[in-house]
Amino acid sequence: MASNPVSKFFNRLRVRRRRDTLAQRHLVDLAERTLFLQGQIAAKAIDPAKKLACLSDAEFRVFSQWGEDGIVEWLVSQLDGVEDRFIEFGVETFKEANCRFLLENRNWKGLVLDGSENNMRAMCNAAFYWMHDITGVPAFVTAENINSLITEVGFAGPLGILSVDIDGNDYWVWRAIECVNPAIVICEVNPVLGDMHPVTVPYDPAFWRFNAHSSGVYFGASIAALRHLAVKKGYTFVGTSSTGINAFFVRNDLAAPVLAKLRDVVAHPPRHRDSRGPDGKLTHAGGMARFELIAHMPVVDVVTGETKALRDMGEPYSPKWLKAIV
Repeated sequence: MASNPVSKFFNRLRVRRRRDTLAQRHLVDLAERTLFLQGQIAAKAIDPAKKLACLSDAEFRVFSQWGEDGIVEWLVSQLDGVEDRFIEFGVETFKEANCRFLLENRNWKGLVLDGSENNMRAMCNAAFYWMHDITGVPAFVTAENINSLITEVGFAGPLGILSVDIDGNDYWVWRAIECVNPAIVICEVNPVLGDMHPVTVPYDPAFWRFNAHSSGVYFGASIAALRHLAVKKGYTFVGTSSTGINAFFVRNDLAAPVLAKLRDVVAHPPRHRDSRGPDGKLTHAGGMARFELIAHMPVVDVVTGETKALRDMGEPYSPKWLKAIV
């Protein structure tokens, strides 16, 4: 009996889709290999003995959102004997992250946490997951649970890098962490909050930036707040990425050789325009318009403990930042 023509058609369609999927995976793999090779070339092109004008001069981008791959590579090259382990959280599937190039280029061991089980499942299905020693834990990180999350999977103790990027309680979570002793800390900044006042959003264990304010601009902490916390925890600020999005800190006992290679320690002002409207679509607000979107929202002065509207804290930007922003 002849095969049903409709069945034959759908069988051929399924075969074609499988071939297309395999071809797409091959192209993605080829693109990532090419990108990784270019990253390795960029890493070797940065002379670790050369003095930089500021930290952002080391930037190059492979898997990071901005130029953090290059900064991480440069910092690690300046520090001898640090633990080849990292912890990073708030990075979704780890496809775009501060420590992925480090994982693949230097074969460090890592712990990644994200609040979405789907994100962690996708990461565990990626080739780099079985090719390297990386642990993925699906967990919504809070100040209350972060130490137990780290300790339960065996990552307490000495650490090469701690990377905090959760678009919200970054200050509060870093402040709460006591179970690790990282050589380098990377913490996301909200530069829209300015560089003049040590402020952060009030702590809320369920904080999500788009629930807090539809623009998505209200989250995290200012660079002044993070620098204040760093001093209390025994870390030296060494600079930010050129976008001002991530701040880098080195433990005090290790900071001298890093500072010796930097002509200046710079916190860069923001120029990104990722604000959104109530409909969730990008509005591309820039300059002072970003600040005005959230000027009425409450922030905590981490030095005094006082909570006020952001606009009531005073002028948010130094003259240098203001000149670069407007």
